[in-house]
Amino acid sequence: MKKFKIFFDIEKEEQWLNEQLQKGYRCTNISGLGIYTFKKTDKGTDKGYVIRLDYQDYLPKKKLVEYKGIYEDFGWNYIKGPWLSGVRYWQKEDDDQNEIFSDRQSKDNHYKKLMNYSFWMVILCLAYSYMFYKDSGLYHEGLWSMKGSLFWKAFLFETPFVLLKLSSTFLFVFFGVNFYKTYRKYSILKIMRGG
Repeated sequence: MKKFKIFFDIEKEEQWLNEQLQKGYRCTNISGLGIYTFKKTDKGTDKGYVIRLDYQDYLPKKKLVEYKGIYEDFGWNYIKGPWLSGVRYWQKEDDDQNEIFSDRQSKDNHYKKLMNYSFWMVILCLAYSYMFYKDSGLYHEGLWSMKGSLFWKAFLFETPFVLLKLSSTFLFVFFGVNFYKTYRKYSILKIMRGG
C-alpha cells in the first residue's frame, strides 16, 4: 500500500507513522516526493512495532555506517528515506525500550538540531521571498489597467504564479513557528534540568 503525505514537522510525521503501525501497516520505504510504502502485518503473529525519527546533518558514508551500526546494535531497523533529507527513520518491535533519545543530553542535542534545521529553512525562505518581491509586486503591473474578459483571463493565468511566489512566505511563517515550538520544548527541558 502506498500513501502520499507531506510533513514539515518530524514529530507529527513520527506520530502519523506510529498511527499507521497501530492500524497494522509497517512502513518499508519513504520517497523524497512524500510517498510512503507500507506492508500489511499479521496482527495475530507479529508483535507491535514502533517507529522513531531522528534528524541528522549530512553524514559522509563512513559516519553513516557508524551511525546505523549504533542503532542496529540496539535492535532498530533502518528504513530507507529520502537521501537529501536529514531525517532518519528507525523501526523495531515494541519492547518497552522504544526511545532513541533516552537521556536529557540526547534530547537536548535533538532539539538543538531541529532548531538549527528550522532556522536555516527560515533563512532560505526569507532569501527566496526577497528574490521575488524586490523588483515587483505579486501581479504584473499592466494587469490592473486591463478591462473585461482580458483582465479576468490574465488574472486567472497569473494567479498560480502568485501562489508560487507566496509559498515561500507561507513556508517562512511555518518554519518560524516550528522553530519557536522547538525552542520552547528545548527551554522546558533546560529548566527541568536546572540549567
